[in-house]
Amino acid sequence: MLKEERHLQILNLVDTNGTARVSDIMEQLHVSDMTIRRDLMELEEQGKLERVHGGAKSLHLFRPHELTHGDKQIINIEQKQMIAKKALTLLKSGQTIFLGPGTTIEIFANMIEDDSIRVVTNCLPIFEKLTQRLPKMKVYLLGGEIRPTTMAFFGELTNKMLMDMHFHQAFISSNGLRNNQIMTSTVEEGSTQALALGNSVERYLLMDDSKIGQEDFYAYYALKDLTAMITNDTQADKMVALEKFIPIF
Repeated sequence: MLKEERHLQILNLVDTNGTARVSDIMEQLHVSDMTIRRDLMELEEQGKLERVHGGAKSLHLFRPHELTHGDKQIINIEQKQMIAKKALTLLKSGQTIFLGPGTTIEIFANMIEDDSIRVVTNCLPIFEKLTQRLPKMKVYLLGGEIRPTTMAFFGELTNKMLMDMHFHQAFISSNGLRNNQIMTSTVEEGSTQALALGNSVERYLLMDDSKIGQEDFYAYYALKDLTAMITNDTQADKMVALEKFIPIF
């Protein structure tokens, strides 16, 4: 594992739980005590966490900046694959689905084998993956202004196209889930996802458990208005409040 990837994983663990012990990080990342302590020292010097006895603690629950698409591609891969496999069981032949941006959704899109499913997306990487299935699968890309961070299209042009579209299912992700509000970094991208969800019969959130308890700038949808949330196996205390609102897969 590259140091950059290891640092991202460490920050994910610390920010998710508020604190993390060296022993827990070692178990998660399969690296030595010395390596972890050196990493924590570097991350503290960069102002990204605070070292405490036996581990480290988070400086915030609100990330100071959004991770790039490239950053997100290298963290929590196993959890994202598990989530994508669960989501596959919900697909039905012949349906029209919307896929929002995000690396978990991207992994999910790559696993779809049923060419009778019609896919609409505003995410360029997802569209590029699915074009490999042409002409058997019908794939539509919503245009507009693109965000380099997520490689997703948004804005008035995107939303105008979405207004007249209706879906059997919509699958979205998010940067955070706190106080049962689904959050992302910009109003514009959140508004586009909210519009797609509103035009769908079934609405699913695909999100690994590192995002539970995290905040971001814009809350664009309420958890209670989803059909279900699909996540990886996680600590029971994280799920109790969520399960009061919707089914958790």
